[in-house]
Amino acid sequence: MTLVSREGVQEDPWVFVADDAALPEDGAVVVTLERWQRDGNALLARSGRLGICLRSDETAEALVEALGHFDLVALEFPQFKDGRPYSSARILRERYGYTGELRAVGDVLRDQLFFMLRCGFDSFELPDRANIQEWMQAFEEIGVVYQPASDGRRPVPGLRR
Repeated sequence: MTLVSREGVQEDPWVFVADDAALPEDGAVVVTLERWQRDGNALLARSGRLGICLRSDETAEALVEALGHFDLVALEFPQFKDGRPYSSARILRERYGYTGELRAVGDVLRDQLFFMLRCGFDSFELPDRANIQEWMQAFEEIGVVYQPASDGRRPVPGLRR
């Protein structure tokens, strides 16, 4: 998988650790909510950064009390028509003030990039078939917004004043 952000193609320091796999002693790891709930103390005791991946049927509210422990929250899009990760991203940014990295994973589509940015996503795992140049162009395609959102861009009415 290729990882991109507004800055371009990124090297991914994060390693996804399956629920039944041994935890590495250090390094940046991403675990599922189930693993976090089962092994939270062991995850906090290890050295290295910690990330969590939420499936679309898992809510952002499940992370509220532990949110400060995560440097990365990956939100999974199982298919393009499942929009629940958009809501989770906005809830994490706007309601709970999450400032770490929000990553879109799964069925991430170029045509939805602008909407993901507006909801607060920072990085995107691209499918193997993705044209990186087209994705990078998508970051700049829309320059004016009309509604406030999690990305902090000033909407048109505020620019007119």
